[in-house]
Amino acid sequence: MADWFKISSRGDVEDRRSLAPVMGGISLTGVAVILLFNYLAGGDLGDALTQLQQLPIETQQQQQYVSTPEFEGQDSYEVFASTVLGSNNEVWQKIFAQKGQTYTPPTLVLFRTGTSSACGGASSQVGPHYCPLDETIYLDETFFDELESQLGAKGGDVAEAYVIAHEVGHHVQHQLGTMDTQRTNEDSVRLELQADCFAGLWVHSIKNLDVIQPGEINEAMDAAAAIGDDRIQQKAIGYVNPESWTHGSSDQRVNVFNRGYESGDFTACE
Repeated sequence: MADWFKISSRGDVEDRRSLAPVMGGISLTGVAVILLFNYLAGGDLGDALTQLQQLPIETQQQQQYVSTPEFEGQDSYEVFASTVLGSNNEVWQKIFAQKGQTYTPPTLVLFRTGTSSACGGASSQVGPHYCPLDETIYLDETFFDELESQLGAKGGDVAEAYVIAHEVGHHVQHQLGTMDTQRTNEDSVRLELQADCFAGLWVHSIKNLDVIQPGEINEAMDAAAAIGDDRIQQKAIGYVNPESWTHGSSDQRVNVFNRGYESGDFTACE
C-alpha cells in the first residue's frame, strides 16, 4: 500500500455514500441502460449524457434519497480520495501558473449506487466520470471491485489513485477548453489518452516523495490496460471493433501513461 500520509494536501470531497437512492421517475437502472447501449453502439459518455439532459426536467428530478448512518463522518477512504485529489490539484496549479493561467480545482463526489449530477445523473454502472457542467468528478468506489472481478485488473490503492488522476485530467481539459473540441470517436480517444498521460504526470510529481514504490506503478498500468476499449469489447460483445473505440486500446493507454510518468513534462501530453 502506498504511503499516502506523506502527502499533506487535500481536495474538496463531498461524501454522499450515506444517501441511498429511492426509485422514482427514470430509475438508476434506466440511466445505466441508456449509457451502456450508447457505449456498445459506438457512442460516448457525452452523447449519452446529452440524451439524459433531454428528458423532462421533472423526470430527472424525481430521484429521491434517504440518509443511512453507515458512512456518516470522515473515514479512511474519504481521506484517501481527498489526498489524491489535493495532490493532483497542486500539480495543475503549478502548471497553469507557468502558463499564466489560473486553475480552479474540481469537486469529487463519493457515492454508492447512484446520485444526481448536473449531467443528468450518475450510477455505479457508469463508473468514475467527470461532469463538465458542474466541474465535478463522480466516484463510486465499488467500481474498483468490478474492475478487479469483471475486467481482470489487479486492483489496489494506486490503481484507484490513477483513476482519480485520470478524471482530474478531464477537468484540466475542460479548464483549457480542449474538451470542447470533442466531435468524433477519434476526438474522444485523443482526450482519453491525454487524460491517461496527465495521470502519469501526477505520479511523476510525487516520485521524490517515495509515496508509491516502483512495483506499485504496475497497479496503475494494469488498471489502464483493463479499461482499454479492446479488452472491454472482447468481454462485453465477444469481438473488437476499433472504429467504435472511444477510450483507446489497452496498449495505447499504458503507453501514454508511461509517457507522462517518465517525462514529467506537460508538453509530452499535448
